[in-house]
Amino acid sequence: MNRFSNMSRRRFLQSGSGVAVASALGGAVQLVLPDAASAQGAKVVVKYDWLMSNGQTGDIIAAEKGIYADAGLDVEFAPGGPNSATVPPVISGAATLGQFSETPQLFNARAGGVPVKILACGFRTGPYALTSKPEKPLRNLEDLQNVRVGVQPTARFLIDAIAAKHGIPIENITVIPVGFDKSPLIAGEVDAIGGWITNTQALSVVGEDRIDLLVSDLGLESYADVYFATDDAVDSNAEQLAAFIGATAKGWGWVHANPSEAVEVMVGAVDGLDLGWEQKTIDLVLKLSFDDDTARDGWGTFDPASLEAQLALYDQIGQYPSGRPSLADVHTTSILEMTADARPKLGAPA
Repeated sequence: MNRFSNMSRRRFLQSGSGVAVASALGGAVQLVLPDAASAQGAKVVVKYDWLMSNGQTGDIIAAEKGIYADAGLDVEFAPGGPNSATVPPVISGAATLGQFSETPQLFNARAGGVPVKILACGFRTGPYALTSKPEKPLRNLEDLQNVRVGVQPTARFLIDAIAAKHGIPIENITVIPVGFDKSPLIAGEVDAIGGWITNTQALSVVGEDRIDLLVSDLGLESYADVYFATDDAVDSNAEQLAAFIGATAKGWGWVHANPSEAVEVMVGAVDGLDLGWEQKTIDLVLKLSFDDDTARDGWGTFDPASLEAQLALYDQIGQYPSGRPSLADVHTTSILEMTADARPKLGAPA
């Protein structure tokens, strides 16, 4: 029986927000309300930005294999979704920490006055990619100016940022708003379409000969699966945050050593995941999670210089009308430093 319930996207869209969504999750996945949070003691509630899936494999392993328990933690996962806000539970104290899909969300929150900082980054790069077909391929920057690119409205800024970084007049790029399904590409309404490369089942409808181009390969830096907490939590609850990040890192180390078994555990624990597709995706997930930097500095590491470059670029395209946040405001390395010995130092699998 699955322990962690993921609602379908349709059910999320049909349900209300806030407590109604949290209640519908039921089972072991529950959003602890503020009044209850203060009485939880060692409980750690993690508010995710989206549904539990392969980007949280290591977290799920840490729960299922007793790694959190060994660290003295009672961890609850609170999945997100279209109508589930990530920041309010963390700010209110209902959640101990949260996870954003990518770094720009944290930057935007901080620019809006929300006192949150990056603690660790699970994916070395954002997995957002532009998928095309061989008949009209998108393989490089030059191609970008010759194809119709379909992106979700919330991802439009990525195209603006790529254009700004490389000095491409934005009018040279044809951008068409689309949703999350791939039908506009299949129907020929666009030549390329955006989405997370880890959604391999959704991408399969395009065909095995599809071309996936990560926006990072177009020069757009980012980190994904970004763990964050409030400034106050970093100051007053650092030991618990470090215990969670250290245990999560060990969970990801277990995945690195046992990828196929990890997928079986994840699919057995989480509703709505397909074993076959997740087995086909795990190598990609590991390549997104580990690289030369993690081999040197351990899982979850990030480079503040990269964060500064990202901030400067998004500021250039007008993302922060009230002023960009400072580098010091958007991150802390203290939790990584506290867990330096606990986080496995592993590179991408061969």
